[in-house]
Amino acid sequence: MKYAEMTAVELKNLSREETLIVLPIAAVEQHGPHMPTGTDEIICTAVAEKVEECLQEKLVLLPTLWLGASQHHLRWGATLTSRVENYETLLCEICESLLNDGFRRVMILNGHGGNIAPMQISLRRLQVDFPNCQLLAASYWSIAEAEIASVMDGDCKTVGHACEAETSLIMHLRPELVRTTKIDNFDDYASDLVDGVYICRDMFQRTSAGATGRPDLASAEKGAKMFSLIVKRVSAVIRKLSGEPLSNYP
Repeated sequence: MKYAEMTAVELKNLSREETLIVLPIAAVEQHGPHMPTGTDEIICTAVAEKVEECLQEKLVLLPTLWLGASQHHLRWGATLTSRVENYETLLCEICESLLNDGFRRVMILNGHGGNIAPMQISLRRLQVDFPNCQLLAASYWSIAEAEIASVMDGDCKTVGHACEAETSLIMHLRPELVRTTKIDNFDDYASDLVDGVYICRDMFQRTSAGATGRPDLASAEKGAKMFSLIVKRVSAVIRKLSGEPLSNYP
């Protein structure tokens, strides 16, 4: 079920106890020389819509929030962003609209690394006022970590930025948007975690071209396999969590 395609009466008649509302969040920002700025939104929306097809009976999908917390990309240009503190509040306000309407299960499904901390903090803020609700948040790649790693050939086995994984997924979903002649080895990016210490640097400081990893190893075939595995795993996890009794949240 898709929230934006339903009427107010249809939404009113949904079970507040059993229905899980899923909010996909992403970003529109620079993705190096070879990938579209809408990469995160395209991938996250595609995953969310396929998951919705698998779980229609208990899941209501909201429209993807394309705006993300992307200030750390601004120096590369071609980036739209909200300030982190504003983004946290925006997520709270969207979820509050649902929780105040009586829904007791809400999940944020993320497709952009910069959104991770804000979405977690937003749920912490909400939990104070809605302790008896199931408040969930995850990036699609954190749920399907093992599945994604099984398809990757480069040393980096997770989703980075315009990397092997994201490039493969866009090659599968929207191949006409990949500038294949601009693909290179971008494995020179600096980690933001050194000896257990988080070092706050933006993407201009961490990368030479605004991209990471080995997109030169990407392929549409990898993307198709990866996408299928992601959807299967995310669907299974959401099905499990949405069946958890609300009595666990006294």
